[in-house]
Amino acid sequence: MQRNGSIDKSRRGFVALRAPRLQGLLTFALGALVFSAVPLAAQAPEGKQPGGEAKDTPASEFVGSEACGACHEEVAKGFGSNPHTKMAQIHGKNGVTCENCHGAGKAHVDGGGDTTKIFNPSKATTKEVNDQCLTCHQGRHANFERSGHGEGSVSCVGCHSIHASEDPDKLLKVSQPGLCYQCHTDIKPQFAMPFHHKVDEGLLACSDCHNPHGTFGRKALRASVQQDAVCTTCHTETAGPFVYEHAVVKTEGCTSCHFPHGGPNPRLLNRANVNTICLQCHSPSMNFSTSEPQGPTHNQNTQYQACTVCHIEIHGSNVSPVYFNTH
Repeated sequence: MQRNGSIDKSRRGFVALRAPRLQGLLTFALGALVFSAVPLAAQAPEGKQPGGEAKDTPASEFVGSEACGACHEEVAKGFGSNPHTKMAQIHGKNGVTCENCHGAGKAHVDGGGDTTKIFNPSKATTKEVNDQCLTCHQGRHANFERSGHGEGSVSCVGCHSIHASEDPDKLLKVSQPGLCYQCHTDIKPQFAMPFHHKVDEGLLACSDCHNPHGTFGRKALRASVQQDAVCTTCHTETAGPFVYEHAVVKTEGCTSCHFPHGGPNPRLLNRANVNTICLQCHSPSMNFSTSEPQGPTHNQNTQYQACTVCHIEIHGSNVSPVYFNTH
């Protein structure tokens, strides 16, 4: 009995020692939750809700899309097929579609159409326009601000026309690739080369490979940094994985050997002679070489065949470390 009593006393003492520590830990945890709530609350500007409207704007300040259509008949008439009409469904079909983007319209109407009383994207700054659009589209275009377009202060309405678009799906001002060519004038001639991806023919679009709203990759590519996953989306036979990988494909990407848009050589090769491409890496050098060609069978005189006659599986092989065709 005495022993059990001693054990009970020691347990009570242990709990007594632990209690202040537990209390301190709980206090610290509660404090951390309070402080972490501060930056979360700061992320949303005070008085703002999704859609860009101030939450304290009284309902009487909104006039509804019908009132907008009374003056802007041409715009309202064609808006039924516009993707933005789904915003009216979100708000319980109460006809606030126009004012989701342009702001509450009562002051504008009462002012006899005073343009200073309404948000007009055509007269707003690039940042104001982009901030307004990203209020709803932030989820899909989270990388826009660090994209080439975002860093270059390209406005959303520079590419998109909400009310008068040639592309009813994406609301583009001009269909691809013409829209992209307006700025990327250096790329357009590449698609006129003898060998090119069929963009001008309509089989591919610029946005099939590039995300104009930004990615984490170079050139706004839709996939991996080494630029091969975009290519292997179509060229699946080169995707692998292979037992014997061709190192350059994984480190430098497809563009180490191929032009991505168009060029003068078959297979979009960036050199007229395939041997010249191979010898960029596989050449005798005191400083750098990736297994240099040796022996009389590798005579590079013009009367001899190309490297790819023997090393045919140059993107990778499952059976040959030197990419011989074993079939």
